[in-house]
Amino acid sequence: MSRLEGAANVILRVPCIVALDLLYRWDVEDFSLLTFDPSAIRAPSMRDVYYLAQVTCVVLLLLPLRSLLRLYLYLLTVLLLYMAHQTARDFIRQELEAGLLGSVYEEHTSVTRSISTLTGLVMVATLCSTLMRTRQVWLFSAPVLPLLARLAELPLQALPLLSTLSVASSVLVMTYTALTSLGGLLSLVRAAYEEMCQVRELSRLLAVGMALWSQLAVPLVFLVFWLVVFVLHIVSTLSSGALEQQGPLFIFLNSVAECCSTPYCLFGLTFTVSYLALAMLNLCKFYLLGYSALQNGNVMHRGVTEGVTLMLLATLQTGLLDLHVLQRTFLLSIILFIVVTSTLQSMVEISDPIVLALAATGNRSLWKHLRGVSMCLFLFLFPSYMAYKLSHFFDMDFWLLIMVSSCLLTSLQVLGTLFIYTLFMVELFQESRVERMDEIIYGVNAVSRVLEFLVALCVVAYGTWESMFGEWSWIGVSVIIVHSYVNVWLRAQSGWNSFLLRREAANKISALPRASQEQLSAHNDLCSICFQEMSVAVVTACSHFFHPDCLRKWLYIQNTCPLCHHPVKSSSEPTSAESREEEGVMAGAGAEEGAGAEEEMSDEAEPKGQEAEQGGVTGDNGSQEEKMATENVAQ
Repeated sequence: MSRLEGAANVILRVPCIVALDLLYRWDVEDFSLLTFDPSAIRAPSMRDVYYLAQVTCVVLLLLPLRSLLRLYLYLLTVLLLYMAHQTARDFIRQELEAGLLGSVYEEHTSVTRSISTLTGLVMVATLCSTLMRTRQVWLFSAPVLPLLARLAELPLQALPLLSTLSVASSVLVMTYTALTSLGGLLSLVRAAYEEMCQVRELSRLLAVGMALWSQLAVPLVFLVFWLVVFVLHIVSTLSSGALEQQGPLFIFLNSVAECCSTPYCLFGLTFTVSYLALAMLNLCKFYLLGYSALQNGNVMHRGVTEGVTLMLLATLQTGLLDLHVLQRTFLLSIILFIVVTSTLQSMVEISDPIVLALAATGNRSLWKHLRGVSMCLFLFLFPSYMAYKLSHFFDMDFWLLIMVSSCLLTSLQVLGTLFIYTLFMVELFQESRVERMDEIIYGVNAVSRVLEFLVALCVVAYGTWESMFGEWSWIGVSVIIVHSYVNVWLRAQSGWNSFLLRREAANKISALPRASQEQLSAHNDLCSICFQEMSVAVVTACSHFFHPDCLRKWLYIQNTCPLCHHPVKSSSEPTSAESREEEGVMAGAGAEEGAGAEEEMSDEAEPKGQEAEQGGVTGDNGSQEEKMATENVAQ
């Protein structure tokens, strides 16, 4: 679909959403009370018309673009014919008021008026035939009939009758055109119904739904619809002089609240917030990386989280549609604040790897470093400022504590990123490496994670206390349960597994023997992990040499040798391969000694078999430890 077709696909579907929104605002019961016949038959008939209008709007919304475009062309043709007949009626009225009984050619004004009106009607007929894609211009030339009769010097009394006949002729033509097009529409509806009847699997139904979602461009349609409603409301508010009495921020929030009184407007605001969040995230990536950042977008940062958050809070938690305008304005400001906080968290997730990569790779571009540091400073100061304003103007409750804690967590994450960035830059400008850099980075991350864990634990404790002794609700309990699992249990489990993994790796490195200078000279090779010369090295049980720090980092990921993939053990522990080799040697020696020593050999082989079994178990445990280490790092 080209850009022109995409724009037409969105613009032509917006009036259907506008009609559905107007029908939702329309109260059928109030309309039935205004009728002159308040009988029991009148109200159901109006209700039927109401539901029929809604079904018609939905069907028009689901039409393909070509059918929808044909419908709009038909409506435009009807409008042009109506204007042409109105022009012809105005001409007849002017002629009757002039009262010229003689020839029309005797009066210059009448001749000029007739020719100009006739030219305009011919142009309208030509335009109608172009819109309906036909060369039969005479089908739309019925409004010209009274003018031709006047130029043919027919009496003035015949002009109204000819005008009525021309209107009837145009009505017949348009009715015939509508009936001929109705067959194609019915066949399209029948084909869609048959296709839906064939869909019996849930996956197939989801595929059809996703295809319709993409083809109809639902997010863009609701976005344009809400922006149109919002702009019209802003213009009407500013034209009434409200800017002099109220501040611009209140007018903005009040206008947003006024444009959320129906589910269709709420859906429009949801998609608007999603696109605004996406624009902010793209702007953040563009500021940090330039044009290259917009080529390969991260599917995890599409603004969907912010839109879903707004929808859930507006529908499930607050019941935004059922509130008054002032209450809706107040709650909507808090919801938008939560959405801004979520957007800032997504910006932190984007900025963190980019800023650390600048320092870790030794990038020499000063402008890139300035952009990265300035973005981190903004993400550190702005959430802190928002948390201060919230705690200063509002009384503390569970939801306010969640928002403040989210801002504080964002600032803590950015502070940890800036500290690690500083360490990398110090190491970059020094001639020698900073000793045990990974341990320092792990300590900084550990402190940051512990603080985040404590903040989340305080939020859960406060929410539990408020639910037990204060206002209790299912939504609040659900939020506490989810918050406890995601931000407390998973954080604690991940941190503890990481600590155990690092401690186990450190114990294994300390148990391995250090290579002597003679061994290093005889080995005369580089470390297979960092490809640097080895002045200090450890020797694994499989006789491979590595830097102690490099091997420890490797053991954080998996528990095998980087070269031969045998389990890494100290030299005092036999590997499973050595146990199996020793068992084979002993079995061969027993076979050569003969049948007389068979009993002695069996007694001697039994402990060896047990040792082999223990070696096999050790090998299995090694593979299990490797699997557990990999899963822990992935978590």
